[in-house]
Amino acid sequence: MAARITTRSWATPLTIGSFLLMAGTGVMMFFEWERGLMTVVHQWFSWFFVTGAIGHIVANIKPFQSHLKARWGRYSIAVFAIVLAASFFSWGQITGPQLERPIEQALVYAPLSALADVTGQSQADLLARLRQQGIEAEAHQSVEDLARLHGVDENRALAIIFSVEG
Repeated sequence: MAARITTRSWATPLTIGSFLLMAGTGVMMFFEWERGLMTVVHQWFSWFFVTGAIGHIVANIKPFQSHLKARWGRYSIAVFAIVLAASFFSWGQITGPQLERPIEQALVYAPLSALADVTGQSQADLLARLRQQGIEAEAHQSVEDLARLHGVDENRALAIIFSVEG
């Protein structure tokens, strides 16, 4: 007879493993040492951490309830709930993540001639670089145009323009 799979048998290892992943990638992101797919892995694999944590709470519901009865348990939940609520506001601060989306949109919709200026290269060099990657383009076109006409991913086109290696 096969061993019965319990919530505890998968929730605790999932929580531990995903915590180590989130902690490792989170610390590296904090110090802006983001390489490769680190940010993507951190964002998407956080769902494993959430799933494991919920499973861990379910498997340990009695101790969890006991912690909530204690003053420190209630205080810790309250403090982190307040921090979560406060994080929805910028409090007058302009942060990098707030700027990323509008900057990326401006780059995607700008004509290639403007992107040549931004990257410090001639229009001819930029168009030649795209051509070397199989993308025929004209200076008045945008990255969005290239994506639509050539089926190339916008991020890939921007990587070519900004000489970013994958």
